[in-house]
Amino acid sequence: MKFHLAINLERNSPDTAMTDVRDHVEDMIRMADQAGFEIAWAAEHHALEMTIAPNPFQILTWWSSITETMRLGCGVANTAYWHPINLAGEAALLDLVSGGRLELGLGSGAYQREFDRMKPGLEQKDSWQYMQEALPLIRQLWQGDVEHNGRFWQFPKATSCPKPLQDDVPLWVAARSPITFDYAVANDANIMSWPLTLPMAEAEKYRQQLDEAIDKADGSYSGTFAMMRHTSVYETEADRQSALGALRHVLGQFGNLMQKKGDVVNGFPEPVPVEELDGNMRYDPDTLEENLMFGTPDQVVDKLGAYQDLGVDAFIYYASMGLDMAQQKRSLATFIDRVMPQFA
Repeated sequence: MKFHLAINLERNSPDTAMTDVRDHVEDMIRMADQAGFEIAWAAEHHALEMTIAPNPFQILTWWSSITETMRLGCGVANTAYWHPINLAGEAALLDLVSGGRLELGLGSGAYQREFDRMKPGLEQKDSWQYMQEALPLIRQLWQGDVEHNGRFWQFPKATSCPKPLQDDVPLWVAARSPITFDYAVANDANIMSWPLTLPMAEAEKYRQQLDEAIDKADGSYSGTFAMMRHTSVYETEADRQSALGALRHVLGQFGNLMQKKGDVVNGFPEPVPVEELDGNMRYDPDTLEENLMFGTPDQVVDKLGAYQDLGVDAFIYYASMGLDMAQQKRSLATFIDRVMPQFA
């Protein structure tokens, strides 16, 4: 099993200095690179302090300067916010300056609040259609001149400048629904999935959707199936309680954004008490600990073994969840020292 790191520039209070956030992320990226993590993932989000990522390619260019071998994953660009020529060029420039380390992920976005500001009039549930038009077009732009007359974009003959350094840049699709699994397999794209806080049954459902998509494609698929989970490895009860408390606070913010149950003030989402959230967002601490990649080193090894048995090729360690910076580093260091060697 391969290991990836997903981390955000995450600010949970105006009292936290942005320079401290920057330095913390840099430390985490260096740790992961030195430990042999395969890919570091940077997201795209707008006007939110909990995920500061206005341009993933700018973040990844920064990371390219402080890493040696780790590949650089855009996880993911919201294609509805980009013009394909711009997206292809930004991604190719990153590949060039990083020495050919780009992994380009495309997706459909998460929060309607962002769409209301970045793409007014577009419903989040409809944004997958932009991704499906953009993915093959970006490949064409990287090859040379192309004229495009699609549903969402139209332009005369143009190409990406620059071209990527890699002959075949790995493309990724963020998938949770059958239609997206079908599309990823049909277009030979790697898949990243995120069961949020749902139990293992959700991961099993994604594997089933992938298998069904492969069957529809006559069994021809050689892509990577990656799965992301919030992760915290701890060895003391104090760290356990701290991790669960931080996550429940972030879930309150996440629930605010997903269910539009609170305000966002100067980029900080008001946390909604988890008891007031609907359906999948409501979890008690014991359930969260069971569902997520939380636990002692031995517990985390056992959980990862279940994902490996399911056919997950790469596990994405999601580090950002409002946790104290020192504890985030303790967790990652313990994962590196006590968990990764079991999957060498």
